[in-house]
Amino acid sequence: MTKQQLVVLYAVSIIAVMAAFFLKPITQDQNYHQFSDSVTLFSVPNFWNVISNVPFIIIGILGLVKIVSIKDFSLKTNYIWFFTGILLTGFGSGYYHYNPDNTTLIWDRLPMTISFMSFLSVIIGEFINASAGKRLLYPMLITGLLSIAYWILTDDLRFYALIQFLPILVILLILFLSKKEQRYKKYFWLIIVSYAVAKFLEGYDTAVYQITNEMISGHSLKHLAAAFGPFLFYKFADRKFKPEH
Repeated sequence: MTKQQLVVLYAVSIIAVMAAFFLKPITQDQNYHQFSDSVTLFSVPNFWNVISNVPFIIIGILGLVKIVSIKDFSLKTNYIWFFTGILLTGFGSGYYHYNPDNTTLIWDRLPMTISFMSFLSVIIGEFINASAGKRLLYPMLITGLLSIAYWILTDDLRFYALIQFLPILVILLILFLSKKEQRYKKYFWLIIVSYAVAKFLEGYDTAVYQITNEMISGHSLKHLAAAFGPFLFYKFADRKFKPEH
């Protein structure tokens, strides 16, 4: 990337962070815990919202097995953290949906920040500079964890929201601007699409539940759509690290 393009990325990031300070504090809406599908099956409350997290666990394990088996490469630790975050998201989200409240929600959001921030570091490493991706991994992970700590201490979600949505904006810009690894970009565009679909389904949880005659809710489908993103990343890694590469 050119210096001018990097300046654009820095400027967008700085503006977004500054904007967060000017927003009013965002408290956790307690209605967030009220999902349309609360069916209990096999003595598991909110069964479908719980069980729909299993794909995260499977993909997390598959990804870790794949990456650990590969000889050292510059971003190996970044990949490991990403798939670890995905694995833990499966357990954390399942735990939250078993008993949805503010306390269990912590264990849903904590591993997601690991996934978001390590994924951003991978994008930086793959499409800008591998050394930068390595250097930024732990500062980004710590920033994500601090956003959760800030929410717990202040009941203010502004910085967690920033951690969730700013990486998407930055990743979009990087994919647009970078000329590196053009053959792999389709995987990352599809990952962004899967994330957008997941957020749409989350927003229309009840509507989807009604449209499907209460067979499955938007939130359960959201988990499946969201899990498709890391599955695509796994397929990307599988292709990138085939023996001929």
